[in-house]
Amino acid sequence: MKIASIQLNIHWEDKLSNFKQAAKFVKQAKQDNCDLVVFPEMFNTGFSMNAKKIAENRDSETTHFLCQLAKKHQINLIAGFVEKSDFGNENIAIYINREGQKKSRYIKNHPYSYAGENKVYSSGEAQAIYDLDGCPATTFICYDLRFPELFRKVAQQVKIIFVIASWPVVRQKHWEILLQARAIENQCFVVGVNRIGTDGNGLEYGGGSHVYSPLGEPLSRGGDKQEYIVTEIDLTDVDKLRKSLPFLNDMKKGGG
Repeated sequence: MKIASIQLNIHWEDKLSNFKQAAKFVKQAKQDNCDLVVFPEMFNTGFSMNAKKIAENRDSETTHFLCQLAKKHQINLIAGFVEKSDFGNENIAIYINREGQKKSRYIKNHPYSYAGENKVYSSGEAQAIYDLDGCPATTFICYDLRFPELFRKVAQQVKIIFVIASWPVVRQKHWEILLQARAIENQCFVVGVNRIGTDGNGLEYGGGSHVYSPLGEPLSRGGDKQEYIVTEIDLTDVDKLRKSLPFLNDMKKGGG
């Protein structure tokens, strides 16, 4: 599987500009024969608490744009943005297949209370497992990374975990170490995609998008300005490792 990680330098609360950027990178990924393009958390606006301005109705503008983009280029997409629901505003990640069909919708389980996200966005209660070209996969969002028990719930069911983020540069080391730990302890590929640049609140983001192998080996790393990273992985590595070192079989019921 060939993955394009897009460390977008997001235009603050400007969906049209971010759509144009996204389309450019998807076109490039298709030319490079990638199977999947992954964008960061709230790729279309930046990590904004202005839900009144940026939240969309279910399956509206951004979903339509992404579905059309995936279908046009026959490529899988993962991206995050904000939608409204009956339960309030939600920070979500969706997966869209090559046919332009939305196949997964995940709501961030752990809103970032330190920034007041929990006062603006409702928390999700479920995980989302989906079929990515025959591979069982799941997606988490940013602050979720600090809660290993969340990942443990799905470890035995997936071979690859995506974490899309707006992770500030001041805690860059935490981002990289935690991604690696999630790969090692769950014996699966972990793909972390973070943004770059400065947002409307003056927060800086350092990229550092990584792909880690099931052994925790770094397969790629994005710099603090680089926006486009391509990584090729062999998903059979998961089965081989879990067979040779069947650590997950010793998990106690409930995931611990």
